[in-house]
Amino acid sequence: MQHTTIHLAGETLSLLPAPAAWWATQRTLFVADIHLGKAETFRASGVAAPPACTAHDLGRLASLIDTTGARRLVILGDLLHARAGVTEAAAPAFSAFADRTGPVETLLVRGNHDHAAGDPPASWITCVDAPFALGPFTLMHEPPEYDTPVQGVLCGHIHPVASLTSNFSRMRAACFWLTRGALVLPAFGVFTGGRRINAQEGDRVFAVGPDRVAEVSITKPPRREAPSRTT
Repeated sequence: MQHTTIHLAGETLSLLPAPAAWWATQRTLFVADIHLGKAETFRASGVAAPPACTAHDLGRLASLIDTTGARRLVILGDLLHARAGVTEAAAPAFSAFADRTGPVETLLVRGNHDHAAGDPPASWITCVDAPFALGPFTLMHEPPEYDTPVQGVLCGHIHPVASLTSNFSRMRAACFWLTRGALVLPAFGVFTGGRRINAQEGDRVFAVGPDRVAEVSITKPPRREAPSRTT
């Protein structure tokens, strides 16, 4: 699994194609926007959705913990999608996940969907509100406002996607977005969608592929706009 590294708040983070950020010195994994139970919630409402997304995403996350040897997992908001998808879909899958990962400390920085869905059982996970300090980092769900100076923020919420072009094609790819001292992580869940970012000069964008993360160039940056608050 190829990765790339960045320096933020005096620390080195590895950006993994999982997608996740890995803080090796503290053996800590950061992910965002898993949205457990989203497909189940859609199907309960009569909307077609793929099956088994919850178990699949937690299986991917458990494998990532095994591969890295992580001692701590931090979820930067929206672990759960909605209250309706929690009992039948998320509970058994997360219990199996907890059994597999054993003593790994798991921390959730509540996101907007978590506030609506309610906290999981305390035996699953420790839940905190944003902003939450962890070492030199400030953990949030929603990115800070553009007129707010920040340094060392880790967040998610907008499910960032970059538009990539070549001589022959155009495509969209989930991405890590380093902007104004904040690292916005892509959504971890497979059934989440994404929103195209408005990267500016001075920002850095890292596109996520199946087995690698690569920095991409920013050309003709559009006017700065605040990210959506409605994902």
